[in-house]
Amino acid sequence: MNTASVDNAALLTTIDRVATAFSRLRGIKEGLVTDNAASGIQFDEWDWEVGVGLYGFLRRAISANDQKALHELVTWYSAQIERGIPPRQINSTAPMLPLAILVQHVDRPDFRALVEDWADWLIKELPKTEDGGFQHVCKERVNDGELWDDTLFMACLFLAQAGVLCERKDWIDEAVYQFVLHTRYLSDPVSGLWYHGWTFNGRHNFANAFWARGNAWITVAIPELFDLVPTLGEKDRRFLSNVLVSQVRSLKAYQRPDGMFTTLLDDPSSPLETSATAGIAYGMLRAIDAGILDESDRVHAERALKAVLAQIDDEGVVHGVSDGTPMGHDLDFYRRIPNLPTPYGQALTMLLLTEVLIENGRRQ
Repeated sequence: MNTASVDNAALLTTIDRVATAFSRLRGIKEGLVTDNAASGIQFDEWDWEVGVGLYGFLRRAISANDQKALHELVTWYSAQIERGIPPRQINSTAPMLPLAILVQHVDRPDFRALVEDWADWLIKELPKTEDGGFQHVCKERVNDGELWDDTLFMACLFLAQAGVLCERKDWIDEAVYQFVLHTRYLSDPVSGLWYHGWTFNGRHNFANAFWARGNAWITVAIPELFDLVPTLGEKDRRFLSNVLVSQVRSLKAYQRPDGMFTTLLDDPSSPLETSATAGIAYGMLRAIDAGILDESDRVHAERALKAVLAQIDDEGVVHGVSDGTPMGHDLDFYRRIPNLPTPYGQALTMLLLTEVLIENGRRQ
């Protein structure tokens, strides 16, 4: 499937269905609310699952100039803030990235103040590992001394965007440092693929898992960083570009003929995983557009696009998406993660489809 051959009208209809399904997801394992339920975004928890979802929803809204969707985002954030935001940690930082972008489109000084305060908290109060890494603290556990590949998307992109918004070069520099530091401990020098985590308490990569969605966070995060920080220095661009090229070289080798990726990239018997497939394809397209990857890599993104489209049902729900995945201590842990509809599955699909629509528009 050539992205240019995708019918734009049909693609727009599909994106809108996926966005509507995101809005109707009440929570993890709760499915869609009924058609006669209250309008607006229904997911009622401030954490990473909805944070990624809001990012995809926002990017699609901005691309389509959908003022109704932007209003729904403002309504959701206002209600969450009024109710009281849960304790700050890495995963609860994820909703802050779309908020830091949203404040550029709406007049809400209180939103901007929260962005500034949260970024300052990351720098000054978030627990740090050896070498000053962002410890992957989440609501379930503090994960002492642990670095996770999720962190770059969940927290560091926000910090970079906050630095641009607030003209704080020190925040941008810290975000870039986290990318470099995480590369040191999580990127496999042989394959270029990323391990799910690293612990300084024992100094190992846990199960040595090349977890597909964890790798997708990296494929997405590097070109997103380049886009969010146009002033990124040449040496940082060069380093991170080579990190991504190395990773994608192996991703292409492990992609199935049907376009999908498996939950464990190097284990073809592990379950197929749609959110990783969508994220990797989106990151590849963004990286091609940024000049990081070669145009010849587009065929792999197109193959993944075809596979992802086949996973979207008539209601816009994206299937084949694995549940939230904490750190596994053996590979069977990853093989046993169940599939279910999720905000992040909807979001990564929205990001991919919206990018294809934008690219098709450029060609016209």
